Amino acid sequence: MSDPLAVIAGLPGVPEAVQEARAAVDRLYGHRVLRRRRPEVSAESALRGARASAALEGVDVPLETLRSGEAGQPLAQGALRVSAEVGRLGVTWRSAPRQVLARLHMLAAAGVVADEDLLGRPRTGPATSDLHDLGPAPGAEAAAARVAALVQLITTPTDAPALVLAAIAHAEIAVLRPFGAADGIVARAAERLTLVEFGLDPKSLVVVEAGHVELGESYGESLRGYLKGTSEGVAGWVRHCAEAVRLGARESVAVCEALQRG
Repeated sequence: MSDPLAVIAGLPGVPEAVQEARAAVDRLYGHRVLRRRRPEVSAESALRGARASAALEGVDVPLETLRSGEAGQPLAQGALRVSAEVGRLGVTWRSAPRQVLARLHMLAAAGVVADEDLLGRPRTGPATSDLHDLGPAPGAEAAAARVAALVQLITTPTDAPALVLAAIAHAEIAVLRPFGAADGIVARAAERLTLVEFGLDPKSLVVVEAGHVELGESYGESLRGYLKGTSEGVAGWVRHCAEAVRLGARESVAVCEALQRG
């Protein structure tokens, strides 16, 4: 049986990028602060991840505002709800990813979508959100077919590293925009879920979302490259995600250092 993710994992520059990301995560996990204060670092990672994910949706809320619970912007609140839920969805993500995506959308888009009956439901019309110049989203039927293919990838064993599967899950949801609103927040939650549940970051410490923010315009550029469907474009996106993981691990090391200093 073919393993498309393993093919992607072997594209030029991908093995080296994945190895560097793995090394950065290993360095983070070796930090002495985690022996006693791992839950604090994980909670801080979730908060910073929510802030970064909202920023990538065009809603830049200060970290301390989110921490205080005073962020009134619906997308920022949705990102916070999603981050709080990720830890409870891991096992279901492996077996029923479609159910998890629906749950993530219900949390992310509450207060954003006027019709509550549309929360968690695949769109039937066009997607209007396009913050990263991705162009028109595929039609509803085409998007649904590709989501089904993504579900198959997630639930089928692969020899590819978790980071590769996480990158593909993120990209597919981001470009398909299967719900039509708050899809980017869902996409980044799917990436984090995959990194956690498939073993790269089992304690959910890496602020991968902040890595994407730090990479600036590369986020949209790499997604547009992925959309081309070429080996070069797909490899470029995976390398981008690997760098986001590396930077996200570095941010969490900084959190550990701050806790150590008191």
